[in-house]
Order: sequence, then structure tokens, then C-alpha cells
Amino acid sequence: MDLFEKLRNNLGPIGSPAREFNGHHYFAFPKLEGELGPHMRFRGQNVLNWSLNNYLGLANHPEVRKVDAEASAQWGLAYPMGARMMSGNTELHEQFEKELAEFVSKEDSFLLNYGYQGVMSAIEAVVDHRDVIVYDAECHACLIDGIRLHKAKMGEYYKFNHNDMASLEKNLQRATKKAAEKGGSILVITEGVFGMSGKVGSLDKIVAFKEKYEFRLLVDDAHGFGTMGATGAGVGELLDCQDGIDLYFSTFAKSMAAIGAFIAGDHDIIMYLKYNMRSQTYAKALPMPYVVGGMKRLDMIRNSSEFRDKLWENVHALQNGLRERGFNIGDTQSPVTPVLLQNMQGGIPEITGLIRDLRENLGIFCSIVVYPVVPKEIVMLRIIPTAAHTLEDVQVTLEAFSTVAENLKKGLYRQNTTEISSETIEVSAEAAAE
Repeated sequence: MDLFEKLRNNLGPIGSPAREFNGHHYFAFPKLEGELGPHMRFRGQNVLNWSLNNYLGLANHPEVRKVDAEASAQWGLAYPMGARMMSGNTELHEQFEKELAEFVSKEDSFLLNYGYQGVMSAIEAVVDHRDVIVYDAECHACLIDGIRLHKAKMGEYYKFNHNDMASLEKNLQRATKKAAEKGGSILVITEGVFGMSGKVGSLDKIVAFKEKYEFRLLVDDAHGFGTMGATGAGVGELLDCQDGIDLYFSTFAKSMAAIGAFIAGDHDIIMYLKYNMRSQTYAKALPMPYVVGGMKRLDMIRNSSEFRDKLWENVHALQNGLRERGFNIGDTQSPVTPVLLQNMQGGIPEITGLIRDLRENLGIFCSIVVYPVVPKEIVMLRIIPTAAHTLEDVQVTLEAFSTVAENLKKGLYRQNTTEISSETIEVSAEAAAE
């Protein structure tokens, strides 16, 4: 068989639902236009956008835009050329690393050109064939892919039930026995904020297990950095256990609204990573505009709480409003706001009707998440509040979801699965108001 023959009509587990939805460029790979922010355009229509991880609203902040433009003009996008180890190191790269480490209360940090490949590479560098990995069942794909690079056999890394400390301890016991047999060590991997559910990882409880078991802890805090804790230093700060996190990782793609990432820890361990992370040794250094722009973003985060305060004002208003309207948003403890719709009897057609209604008639754009990312019986509408949103944006959105709730109750999305007319929505809105 030709290698490509098996690929031509099979888009894989994530792409197949998009084909069933007939949703390429609509439900998947949509094209949002206009300046980044809460108000953009989708297919020629104005929409209120809740689908950007721009938590602190820095993506289009005028001070950030100014520094980004000036740095690009001064340095260009090529500088420095080469990997950090060879010819791509600069004083500014090292200054940024020092500032990041200080912010998250670690001795040192290492700038990474990309988050996904960076954390994969860090996992691969830290463990060898003798070591055992224990990880949370809902870890992000980048962590799972990093675990797949583990040189041990598949039976020598263990998955514990999500945020379940009894399950973690059971697997730590198994891992301790296996590591002793092999003469190896244990690495526990989890997240600060889980990006789909919005739940906070039980980092303080995991750290407490160090009194009983010997292991090191790697935390991916991509959604917690900048948003959680008294200063925005993440979930470790929030739960007062930052010292117990041995390797702290975050991407710049969320609160920093940029490209790149960093990993922080003890100085000697960071030095080891600098010489052994293949994704950095054999790849170009982070371009200078991202370094200069990143330092500006970090400066704004650590020297002002206004962005974080506004974010949480919007988060509380939105999440409380959704709960009051009877929507299930799970156990989120973070800005991530999942609206969980269960057992939709109309299946794919009903789901598409609901999303089209939101986007085309109610002017609300949020991401839709389906199996295999969530269980088959659940459809998730993932809403990301930011500091750039206003309370008026929140109110408009809550009113739209009131209409959606009424339409779901009446089964309107099952009755007309091709397109819900604006006239129908107006009638429904009046009924909801009554």
C-alpha cells in the first residue's frame, strides 16, 4: 500500500469530527480577523471573542506594541543567528533568564524558543532508561509527548488519576519499587492549571509527599504564570509550595502573549539542561525582539496588579453569571471557563446548530471542544476571559447564554440543524426575558 493512501481520507481522531461537522475553517481552523482583542470579525461579522489565551490583555497593549516595534526595528527578526550554545547567546537573553528566575523564586532559568518542543525536550533530557515517570492523567499533550520520549519501556511510567492523591500515592509506591530495581529515580509531572477544565493542580499535596517518597517534581504552569498567586508567579505561589517545585515551566503564549518559554530551577540543573536539551542545542535561539518584548511584558506583570485584578473581576462576573443561569462550568478555579453540555440527544447536528447560533446570531465566538479531548458524552464550550474584556462584554455574553439555555430547553437546535434564523432567536429571547 502507498504510504499516503491511508492518510488521504483519514484526518485522525481530532480531524475526523471536523469532517463530520463539515467544519474546516468554521469549527476547526477558523479565521478571526482584525486587531487581537475581545472584538474581532469572523466571516465578515463582528463577534465578541472569548477564544484567546491573552489573559492579561497584553497582546495589543500600546506599551507592548511600542517595545515590540522598536526592538524589531533595532534588531530585526534574525538576531541572534544560531543556537544559544554556538553563536546565539546574548547579554539580554541571560538578563531575561535572571529576571524570570527571580520572579518565580528559582536560582536560574533557561529561555526556550518554543514551549511545546521545549518541555518535551526537558523531560527527555532529565530522565534516562533507569528512571520512572509518574504523571497526572490530564497532563497536556506536550507533556505526554515528552513522556513518550522517555527511554524506558512503556510499563515503567505510571499515570495517576487526575488530581487524585490516593492514586498518586499508589503509583509512587509502584514507582519507588521499580526505581529501586533499576537503580533509577522518580520524576513526577503535573500542571499548575489544567487548560481544559480550569482546575488547579494539587501541588501543595504533591509536594507534601516528598516527606514520604523520594522524587523530583516538574510543573507545567502555562495557564498559571501571570494569573495565579499574589504576584502572578503561579500556582506554586498561590498554594505556598513554590520551593517544592523542582522544575517550573511556562510558555509565553498565554499571559505574556508572545512566542517562547522558560524552565526554572536550581542553577546546576539549569546548566545541565542548557547543555543537554536537544530542542535548544540544535535549534535557533529566541529572536531578540521576543527577548526585549518579553522583558517588557514581565516588567508590566510584576510591577502592576491592575491587569490581574481586571482579569479576575471579569472571571468572577462571568463564572458566577453562568452558574446562576444553570450552566455547568465544572470545578474551575482559574480564568479557564468550560461550559459543559452533556448528553445532547441531537448529536453533531444539534451541536453545530448551537455553535452557529452563538456565532452568527448572537455574535459570540468561543472554542468548541469535542471527543477525544473530552469524553464522548460531553461537548465543551471553552471561554477564556481576559483583562481586555469589559463587564459589558460579560453581560452581553450572559444574555446570549440565557438565550442558548432557552433554545436547548425547547429543542430548537434539534428542530432546525442547518441554520437557526435570527427571527427564531428574537422570539426565544423574548420568551427567556419573560
